[in-house]
Amino acid sequence: MSTGHEKEDEISAVENVRPVDDENSLEYKEMTKRVLWKFDIHILPPLALLWLANFIDRTNVGNARIAGLQTDTHLTGNQFNTALAVFYVSYIASELPSNWILKRMKPNRWIPIIVGAWGIVTTLSGLVQSFGGLVAIRLMLGLCEGGLLPGIILYLSTIYTRHELQLRVGVFYASASLSGAFGGLLATAIIKMDGVGGLAGWRWIFILEGMATILIGTVAWLSMPTDINSAKFLTPEEREFALHRFRSSNAAVSRVAASEASQRIRTDEKGDSQQVERTESPGSNDVRVVNQEDEQFEWREIKRGLLDVQCWLTGIAYLGLIVSLYSYSLFLPTIVAGLGFSGGAAQLHTVPPYVPAVVLTVIVSIAADRLKWRGPFILMFMPLAIAGYILAIKATNDTQRYAAVFLMAAGVYPSGPCILSILPNNSSGHYKKATTTAFQLMIANTGGFIATFAYTSDQAPKYIRGHTIVLAFVCLSWVFTAFNVAYCIYENKARAEGRRQGNIEKYQELWDSGKTRAPIGDRSPDFRFTL
Repeated sequence: MSTGHEKEDEISAVENVRPVDDENSLEYKEMTKRVLWKFDIHILPPLALLWLANFIDRTNVGNARIAGLQTDTHLTGNQFNTALAVFYVSYIASELPSNWILKRMKPNRWIPIIVGAWGIVTTLSGLVQSFGGLVAIRLMLGLCEGGLLPGIILYLSTIYTRHELQLRVGVFYASASLSGAFGGLLATAIIKMDGVGGLAGWRWIFILEGMATILIGTVAWLSMPTDINSAKFLTPEEREFALHRFRSSNAAVSRVAASEASQRIRTDEKGDSQQVERTESPGSNDVRVVNQEDEQFEWREIKRGLLDVQCWLTGIAYLGLIVSLYSYSLFLPTIVAGLGFSGGAAQLHTVPPYVPAVVLTVIVSIAADRLKWRGPFILMFMPLAIAGYILAIKATNDTQRYAAVFLMAAGVYPSGPCILSILPNNSSGHYKKATTTAFQLMIANTGGFIATFAYTSDQAPKYIRGHTIVLAFVCLSWVFTAFNVAYCIYENKARAEGRRQGNIEKYQELWDSGKTRAPIGDRSPDFRFTL
């Protein structure tokens, strides 16, 4: 029979951890800055280009429409809107499966593959001759593009710590704002190729932008590392430090106090973050070790992600934002044309509203990471979009309507990175996180169906019905974000007061019965949600 001292010695042997570096030391801070800088310059530019290409290839159909697509393909009634809606069917269907296979396929391979595929599809869009062809090509485009955003979010969450994430999401998300401006400028230039090779200008929009996307996908393939451990641009010392820092950060948010039948997050001699679990029973000193990075696929973790209340609250909140974001980018050229501008002037006047949106997106992302807030910033900025839609509805002249689109962009775009960062921060366990981040977007992207039919040609030039529909969804987004913030505050309070200690015993029962080998993750009573 083991004595108390023998048990302590055994536990100490299991807890042979590498000393944690002093986070307040100058050396630690300097090394952190150097490592993050290298990650930022090697990872963020290709991801920003991918997201820029994604938005341009998704929304260039709006620029092509006012350049002659609708006339040349003989579209009538709401056929254009129907073709846009079909895109979202395949887009939504591909998001969740794509995230599940991301780990097996490796993100630095899978993401460039789907980018290259949609680049080919976009190029072929320039050959469309009819409504049926447009529907088919948009269906394929959605199938290829769907995995990009959830894949990028999941990938970044394996490189950066929880409260370094939103700034990085904000940088590539700002490129979505930039895509609206850049897409308009690019379309203006490309349309001048009208007649070259016997092709209309709008066809060259698809062909050239599709070829550029293929090139961007190739660059991403060559430059993106699989994970921290494969980042060749880091020195061996920097790589070891980055791994230790990342794993220690993840461990810190999930550590549970030592007790019988409890679970702990440890770090082994090599710096590997591990889940060390000790079960005490008469005559038993069983110690189980699970390496969190080697987590295997479990349907139980998928179910846990699908039933997460935050997934539904933020998913519906993002749906409201998506209705605004997608309708804005798809129909802004049409709205501007309705204000009296045409041709190149219409394309150029779509650019200025995106400029303050880009600046605010980055500023809010920096502040959100420093304050460790997500939802509160959405609650502060979405009222700008609400004011914009109210102004658009009540506007009596073109100047007021044009001013309204500035407010819309300034409220919607900075809120995007905030809502995208909530679930990567508040989900722990690879497959739980993979499921929540993708399922949130599946829920949200159903808003694409609403967005495509919100603005119809019969509403020009005021589009009052379209603005009213989107206004309602923007308000819905604000309300569900407030619900999620309240839920996080309540749950954190319950955990601080010790009312979630039963989670340990429930998890222990699952482990002992062989029903799970996943880490305890966000079920840990010591895990705290980011607001």
